[in-house]
Amino acid sequence: MKAIKNIFPLGFPWQTQDPFLFCVYHYDQYPKGKEDMSPAVSLEGRTLGNDFTVKDGFRMYHGRTIPGFPYHPHRGFETITIANKGYCDHSDSLGSAGRFGEGDVQWMTAGRGVQHSEMFPLLKTEEENPLELFQIWLNLPKADKFVDPHFAMLWHEDIPVVVEENSKVKVIAGDYKGIAALKPAPNSWAVNPVNEVAIWNIHIDANTEYVLPAAKNEVNRTLYFYEGDSIEINDQKIAPNYGVELVSNNEVKIKVGNKSAHFLMLQGKAIEEPIAKHGPFVMNTHEEIEQAMDEYRLTQFGGWPWPHADNVHTKDKGRFAKFPDGTVIEK
Repeated sequence: MKAIKNIFPLGFPWQTQDPFLFCVYHYDQYPKGKEDMSPAVSLEGRTLGNDFTVKDGFRMYHGRTIPGFPYHPHRGFETITIANKGYCDHSDSLGSAGRFGEGDVQWMTAGRGVQHSEMFPLLKTEEENPLELFQIWLNLPKADKFVDPHFAMLWHEDIPVVVEENSKVKVIAGDYKGIAALKPAPNSWAVNPVNEVAIWNIHIDANTEYVLPAAKNEVNRTLYFYEGDSIEINDQKIAPNYGVELVSNNEVKIKVGNKSAHFLMLQGKAIEEPIAKHGPFVMNTHEEIEQAMDEYRLTQFGGWPWPHADNVHTKDKGRFAKFPDGTVIEK
């Protein structure tokens, strides 16, 4: 049976299908950190503030001292950030904050508008600080574009991981063989099971076969092969750093080569509404984009309650989440 619709190379960011807007994979081999959590190597020769070129194994992005993304606004969609390795420091205009990593996931609904920063503090001074992080943008339908912003943390201790004979599947959203993910944000497209939104991080052992289960219906499904040697789907060989758009309502058999294979899978029913995008704003019309820009200029979406645009929490802080009502959870 036909399994593959399309195969495409993975760029920066990765190509996505409705209801997903954007997906980027950050893998940076950050060096040892200084006491101020910046890289303990020279930053000479980098275009600081806009450093997206891999140099000595890492990028600084928009960070000038500590790598990451200083404050910036969003409206009209959700961000889902998976920090498999390393740490991310979150701060936002709601007063929310957090440090998450080593498998934690942050789920943020921007809705009518929020500012946030995402910085990558290099906490270890005696060893390297590798970072592996996915950020996924999940669209909101027109009816939910102006919902209140929402901030949630999915701790890795609570996220279901299904371990089978030759595979391990981290279930971040959706249902995997009857194992349900933690609840998504309350206004997310992922809330309604009819939409079959799924986000799975899949690891398959070398020289084995794995069967990706079918969805109930034909929805958009993309498998991103980001680490490994080679795989075969329906006798078609696929190299790493390629994405595969799949027929979702058929099982798919994957044969793995001489190295273990790592995948991210994004799946969901399309929203099928007009999309108008401008940088960090995603609406349905150009007029709504202009409105978002005007409102941001006037209100800053609540302002910035933190001392620095590239706010980073203290070095001795562990994993934690602070919510807009002042509640703090420490791990």
